[in-house]
This record gives sequence, structure tokens and C-alpha cells, in this order.
Amino acid sequence: MSSQNRRDFLKRVLAGSAIASFGISGTKASGRVLGANNRVRVAVAGINGRGRSHMTGFAGMNDVEVACLVDPDSRLFDSRSKIVKDAAGNTPRCVQDIRQALDDKDLDAVSIVTPNHWHALMGVWACQAGKDVYVEKPCSHNIVEGRRLVEAARRYDRIVQNGTQRRSDPQWRRLTEDVRNGKYGKLLVSYGYASRSRASIGFKEAQEPPRELDYDLWLGPAPEQPFTTNLVHYNWHWMWGFGNGEIGNMGSHQIDVCRWAMPVGAAPKSVVSLGGRFGYKDQGQTPNTHLTMIDFGEVKLLFEIRGLIDDKHWKITNEFYTDEGVIREGKFFPKGKSEGVPIADCPASGVPEQGPRHMQNFIDCVRSRKREELNAEILEGHRSVMLTHLGNISYRLGKDVPFDRLTRPFDGDGVVHESFEDMKRHLVDTGLDLAGSTCRLGRTLSFDAQAEKFVGAPEANALLSRSYRGPFAVPEQV
Repeated sequence: MSSQNRRDFLKRVLAGSAIASFGISGTKASGRVLGANNRVRVAVAGINGRGRSHMTGFAGMNDVEVACLVDPDSRLFDSRSKIVKDAAGNTPRCVQDIRQALDDKDLDAVSIVTPNHWHALMGVWACQAGKDVYVEKPCSHNIVEGRRLVEAARRYDRIVQNGTQRRSDPQWRRLTEDVRNGKYGKLLVSYGYASRSRASIGFKEAQEPPRELDYDLWLGPAPEQPFTTNLVHYNWHWMWGFGNGEIGNMGSHQIDVCRWAMPVGAAPKSVVSLGGRFGYKDQGQTPNTHLTMIDFGEVKLLFEIRGLIDDKHWKITNEFYTDEGVIREGKFFPKGKSEGVPIADCPASGVPEQGPRHMQNFIDCVRSRKREELNAEILEGHRSVMLTHLGNISYRLGKDVPFDRLTRPFDGDGVVHESFEDMKRHLVDTGLDLAGSTCRLGRTLSFDAQAEKFVGAPEANALLSRSYRGPFAVPEQV
């Protein structure tokens, strides 16, 4: 990118609330007209971990070209270019700065697989540049910037897909529809689990970043923080400035399913969350054991995370409690019955495996321009990811209290209280002495879902957004 081009781009992005004439390719209704054979050219931004599956996924599709790879760490360029070359035969352009990719008028879409703190800003920039967007979960680092991404998708008429792949799984689609329509009774509790082994990230001294890594660019919208090897490239997940903990990581998938199965229009009314970072001391900040309840009125959402388990006891799934029984492990257990009735073609537990199908749905909609055919359109993604933010905000505003003072921390009965008791049993099994330990009991917060603000809680509303650095601010108006 020439200096002049970069200055021009920054002027457009930094216009913030005044931005009204950001130049996009083609027309607002159609975007850029695709080239010969309907070919879609994609940039993959974030190529260290999950980005590899995006590279191979898009590269394996007909008339889709992975044209550009974007990452502040140039050490990855040779090996990741080879992945694309081996899969599709072309050698992609490699750049450290997403703005260089967005200046390419022939680029159609951006697939965002960066750390969470970059998701929304990069998505907004891409929409402003006339590109369609596939953004991994969670689609935002906080609630306000998620709303800004939705607004950018609407203003620039972009196709924006959230990376919750279960939405493209016909088995999950069928089950959630059946639950929502009352086939198994009236839904009372929509329960999600995202429990997997999470070890200590230890303590690492600050050091100079590798010369091949543009660390200032990696930080982007996040606050200044010294480079440590347990921050880059993965364990940022467990630090508030960059990640959203497990509830915003793997939990984004299961919370989305929880909401998907609820009655149409169900909206969160209040939240309370508890947990802690138990079992070790390290530089991580987010809880490794976390229980959240979100009240939707007639339905409650419960979400559970346990990181102090071994690899054989992962629990990544959803359960549904109705007034007629329970759906779990592929069966429906009617009330009073110990034997479950198998549910035909029920989805399996575990990590979602519908990535290629979900990406293909995105590409199909890039071609058709039919936003309504996206399986996880960004507004749906934002509404689900907002729930993970609610759980984290309650937790962060909480206070540490002795376990023996916590008898009934949540309103409700039955499964609600049994979940907390089971969490305590689990911690005892890991060797924790509850009598001498504390738990972070989050604040109970009322929430206005239409306004996307907390009621009577300025401290909570302060966490709806964040302070941004220099040119990396998510604009107040897109």
C-alpha cells in the first residue's frame, strides 16, 4: 500500500460519525459485480490456528480463490501460503495490515479469524470498503461494537455471516425447531455446556516481540500491554483486554443453540453469574469454572463451564428441560421415566463439524445477495453473543464470597440449584477445600434488550464498550 493510499483509507475510517461517503465498489444494492465464472476472491485474516481451516475450506470450493492472507506475524506467511498453494494451486498475496487487503478493489470478501478484540472493527472496515464478511465467533468483544457491526452490514448492504456453524447443521436446525414449537412440551430451561480441559498459562516476563511480528498492529483496538509468550498466539482468550473467556470462546456455539431453541422473540431480562479461576495461579483473568443464569421470563438459560477436567470428560453440548421432560444425550426423558426415548437423527455432542457447509452458505449468499438466506446472519450472531457478554459483565462486577455463604445464589428451583451444587461437588473432586475458598458471585443485573443497556447499573453500562487506541476505534456511527 502506498503512503498516499493508506492516508486516504485512514481518512475515510477515522471520519467516525461524519462518515457518509466512504467509497465502496459497485452499488449499494449489489456490491462489486463478480468476475468471470462468478469467482469469489476472499482474504483470510488471522492465519495462526483456526484460520487454517478457513484457508482450506474456502480454497476447496468451486470458483472461490483465497487471494490474500492477513496476519501481523509474518513468520506464518510461507507455511500458510503453501497450504493454499497445495489446496488450490494459487499463491496468495500476504500482508500484515488488513487495510492493505481492503484497498484491493477486486477482493470480494474477508474471512475474520483474528483474536476477538479485532473482530468487530475489522468487520466494520470491511463493510465500509464494500466487502462481504465471514466473522468467527464471537462476532464482537463487547456489546456496543457488535451492534456497530450489524449497523455497518445494513448501511453498506453487505453479506455478513457469524461463525456459529451449528446453524448450518440440519440436525441442530431440526431439534431446535422442534423444541421451539413445543414438540417436547413447554421449554423451561435451555442449558448449555462448554467444558473442556484448560491448564494454567503460567507467568511469563515481558519481553521484546519478535521482529517479524507487528505487535502494535496485533494489539490494534486493545489497550497497551507488554508482549509475553503466553499472550500471543492463543492464551489471549483468558485475558479481558483481548478475549472473552470460555463462555465467549467455545461457549458462543452452545449459547447460540440455547437461544435458537427458545420462543421467537425471547429476550434477556436479567443475568447473574458466578465462578472463579480455581486450581492454579497464573496470569489468566477469566474464570475457568463459570455458571451463568439469564432470565428470559418464562424461560431460563443456564450455561456451565468447567476447565478443571481431563480430556476424557469434555462436555460440549446442550440440554432442554420442559414441563414434560428432558432432552439430553440424543434422547427425550419424559417426566417420571428413567428410560429415555431416542430422538431420530439427533445431533451429536462435541465440537461442531459444519465449517465447510457454513462457509458454503456464506459464499452462496455472496453470489445471490440474499441476506435472508444466511444461516447465521450477523444480527442473529450479535443477539447470541450479547448473552456471553452479559454473563461476563455480571461476573466482573461481582465480589468474592466464602463458599459456605452461597446456598441458593440463583432464583429458581430444581435444575437451577442442582447445577450449583454439582459445580461445588466437581470442585471438591479436583481437590479444592470449599471451607477455605471463595467464589466470585456476580451482580444480578436487569437488562433492557431493546435498548441493549442495563437498567440502573452505570458500572455495568460502562462495560458495554471500551476505550480504543488511536486509529483502531470502532466508530460511534458507521
